[in-house]
Amino acid sequence: MGGPAVNPYIELVRAPAALSVLGDTVAGAAAAGNPLRGRRLALPLASVAFYWSGMALNDWSDRELDAVERPERPIPSGRVSPEKALAVAGGLTVAGLALAAYGGAFRIALPLAGAVWAYDLVLKSTPAGPAAMAACRGLDVMLGAGGARAAVPAATVMAGHTFGLTALSRGEVHGASDVTARAALTGTAVATAAAVLGRAQSWRHRLGSLVFGGMYAANVGAAQLAATRDPSGPTVRKATMAGIHGMVPLQAALAARRGSLLGASVISAAIPLAKKLARRVSPT
Repeated sequence: MGGPAVNPYIELVRAPAALSVLGDTVAGAAAAGNPLRGRRLALPLASVAFYWSGMALNDWSDRELDAVERPERPIPSGRVSPEKALAVAGGLTVAGLALAAYGGAFRIALPLAGAVWAYDLVLKSTPAGPAAMAACRGLDVMLGAGGARAAVPAATVMAGHTFGLTALSRGEVHGASDVTARAALTGTAVATAAAVLGRAQSWRHRLGSLVFGGMYAANVGAAQLAATRDPSGPTVRKATMAGIHGMVPLQAALAARRGSLLGASVISAAIPLAKKLARRVSPT
C-alpha cells in the first residue's frame, strides 16, 4: 500500500469497514416501519461503535496467533499495546450501549454487546463461531428495529449471509474446502431470494430491491464461485472481502423492498467508498 502511514488505531478497529454495518440498522428500521429520525439516529452510530469494539477485541484475542500469521497488524507490530487495544474495545462497547440507550434500543444493545464479546473471547475458534457471528449481525439489524418482530426476517437474511461469510473466512490464510465455498455460494443464492421476494411497498420498491439484490448476487457470488474452483488462501481472502462489501447491497435490497428507497440509496453510496478505503485498511 502506498501513501502515508495509516494510524494504527484506525487499522485496529478496521475503521472504514464500519461502512458495512450502517445499513443493518437502516434495514431493521425499514422492516419495522419505524424510520431512523430524531434520537433513533443514534442507533447507526451505536452499531458502528459495537463493530469497532469487536475488531479491537478480535486483535487483542488473536495477538499471539497474529504474531505468527499477520505480524504487520497493530498489536504484534508493536504499534498498539495489548492493554490499549483492550481499553479501546471496552470504551467503544460502553459508547455503543450509551448511544443505543439514547436511541431507545438498550434492551437489544445489551445482548448484542454480550454476543460480540462472547464471540471474540470464547466462541470464535470453536464450531459455534460462525453461528455466534451470525447472531451478532442479526441482533445489529434488530437494533435498528428496536426489537420489533417485523424485522426478524431481515435479521435472518443478514445472519445467514454472515454465517456463510464467517465459515469461509476461516480459510483466508491456509485455504478452505471446496465444500465450504459451495455452501457459502448456496447461502448467497438463498439470501438473494429472501431479500427480494415477499411483500413489497410498491412496484418501485420491488424494482429497487431487485437492482440491489442483483448487485449483491453478482459481486459476492462471482467471488465465491471462484473460491469453489480454487479454495486457496488468496482466493478465499478475496471472497471474504467481497462478502463484507456485499453486505451493503444486501442491506439496501432489504431496505428498498420494505419502503425505504432513500435509505437504500444512502446505504449503496457506501459501496465505492468502502472499496476505495479497503486499499488502505484491510477489512479482514
